[in-house]
Amino acid sequence: MELTDYALNERHKVIVRLRGKGASWDRIADEVGLNERSVRRAYRAIQRRAAQHGLSPDHDMTHTVPFGYKVKGVSTLYNEDGQLTAQWVKSQADDKARAEALLEAIENASSALPRFKPVKAPKTVDEDLASLLTITDFHLGMKAWHASDGEDWDVKIAKDVFLNAINDMLTGSPRSGVGILNQLGDFFHWDGLIPVTPTSQHVLIGTDDRYSKLVEMTIAIMDEAIKMMLGRFGKVVVVQAEGNHDLSSSVWMRKYIKHRFADDDRVEVIDNDFPYYAYLHGHTMLGFHHGHKMRMANLQKLFASEPRFREMWGKARHAYIHCGHLHHERVLDDAGCTIEQHPTLAARDHYSSSHGYVSQRGAKVITYDKSDGEIHRVTVRPRYDKDH
Repeated sequence: MELTDYALNERHKVIVRLRGKGASWDRIADEVGLNERSVRRAYRAIQRRAAQHGLSPDHDMTHTVPFGYKVKGVSTLYNEDGQLTAQWVKSQADDKARAEALLEAIENASSALPRFKPVKAPKTVDEDLASLLTITDFHLGMKAWHASDGEDWDVKIAKDVFLNAINDMLTGSPRSGVGILNQLGDFFHWDGLIPVTPTSQHVLIGTDDRYSKLVEMTIAIMDEAIKMMLGRFGKVVVVQAEGNHDLSSSVWMRKYIKHRFADDDRVEVIDNDFPYYAYLHGHTMLGFHHGHKMRMANLQKLFASEPRFREMWGKARHAYIHCGHLHHERVLDDAGCTIEQHPTLAARDHYSSSHGYVSQRGAKVITYDKSDGEIHRVTVRPRYDKDH
């Protein structure tokens, strides 16, 4: 590997090559069309990037580590003449690089998927209305048993509960111009091949089926849910929020849906890596966050001050922010904004039941008018065939 291999673009490669030939900073700046300070900064960044992977010839570091890893430390032994006689390179997984590679792979693979065959739009809808279907903390892959946890829950039950809830919410909502599928995070109980929480690495007791099967099921039921909504609403907006249980799974779900429905101009996916999301419907602003990064009492301050949402906030006469995370209902009104914490459709896992946590299960569809804000809501309860 050479230093140019760590340059991010062709201009940076020219900087490395010219500097390697002994060119002055002034000459390099003239050659690449940057000021001297920017050239120096770019060169140092390339050096740092290379050193993180084991390449820094000025310090006798020439043993690079493979992609997906970074150097944790280097121990070098010199003899009495100052000659290098031995070197030990310690490496560790580079989680950032692996995550970036995974995201790129998802994007590339998703682009090759067959496009969704458009669903016939409803004949009439009320363009002034937007109906928000919220499902949060679904914990697909969790397993509960009624004898110890109070209720049963497995992947078969979860599939029935999810699609029945979507159907019931659609039945209870008007034919709105916009329908928003608001999956507010923690759709998965765990975030990969090993059943542990991604941040705390807590081993989860009571898990059901392999992760690959959960992925297949998620793709199927998300496809079906969006198809159902396209038959009811003029346009479907999809929020796939990051949760603390599915930090990376929320990414591939979002990317999958974006590419799957890329040819359908009636589907919009809010695709950003920032774990806060927003949608403006006329003069009504809807904000979304799972709840794992910020307490619900502070959310209105973030949406009002965050540069990405400030213009949207300024145009809104009504503001509503939705979160989940704690599995029970709560509503706050503060500074002209309504913040609502949603319940879960999922049963309690062993941890929750053994610690005495109790909440009423459910999901809500709330309809908003462009000018008047919230005008209608329906709460649905989990239902499934108990003889499945």
